[in-house]
Amino acid sequence: MPLDVIALVLFGALLHATWNALVKAGAEKSLDAAMVALGAAAVALPLLPFLPLPRQEAWPFILVSAIFQFAYFQLVAASYRAGEIGLVYPLMRGTAPLIVAAASSIVVGEHLTGGALAGILTISAGVLTLALESRKGGRHAIALALLNACVIASYTFVDGIGARLSGNAISYTLWIAPLPPVLLFAWAFMTRGAKPVLRHVRHHWWRGLMGGAGSLGSYGLALWAMTRAPVATVAALRETAILFAVVISVVFLKERVSIWRIAAACVIALGALLLRLA
Repeated sequence: MPLDVIALVLFGALLHATWNALVKAGAEKSLDAAMVALGAAAVALPLLPFLPLPRQEAWPFILVSAIFQFAYFQLVAASYRAGEIGLVYPLMRGTAPLIVAAASSIVVGEHLTGGALAGILTISAGVLTLALESRKGGRHAIALALLNACVIASYTFVDGIGARLSGNAISYTLWIAPLPPVLLFAWAFMTRGAKPVLRHVRHHWWRGLMGGAGSLGSYGLALWAMTRAPVATVAALRETAILFAVVISVVFLKERVSIWRIAAACVIALGALLLRLA
């Protein structure tokens, strides 16, 4: 994998960990997750007139992706309500590349080299070690995180194929953004009522804008990378976001750090090196 692709995917991983920490730190996680989606749409909409439309064959993938993104944001919020970030985030992000790697030859016809597969398995082992090190949370949190890993793997394939068909990965990414917040806020209005939802948006709009920009930037970089490298390899390298999440959890969320987290971080770094050499 080219060095510039690796560098941009790693930057996207930092953005991803940051917006997840914003949701975890919020008091209303479902609304904060919806606001992140809304923030992404607010960033995307002004840019759409300056980009070419995705090709016709990519539009079904955009619509399917919106449904998966709705499920993803709902499960992110539910997972963070049920368990700590040290348990949920590694499980969500660590299990997904294993699913992608196992199914990539069937879904997209990509056959990984031995070195790339070793890197994927090493990164996944590192993030799963972090999850096992965390002792808080329970079966409900684990079940939600694993379910969301399946959703992540699903939209990874959908968007990896869609971005390639679209002719422009950036345009594809931006056209995905407006649909999920429509679904998320429609659900919020139906289940919570308009007044509390609008009140939360008024007081915490900055959280959604910051998180949305990070979410959109992170995913856009990943989709661009998928046009330059195998989908499964990019999906695995993105999981180095857990390294940034560990730093954020210690520095900003004041969570503890242990020898297991340090060891897992080293395993993830080794996996990234194996991907670079593949």
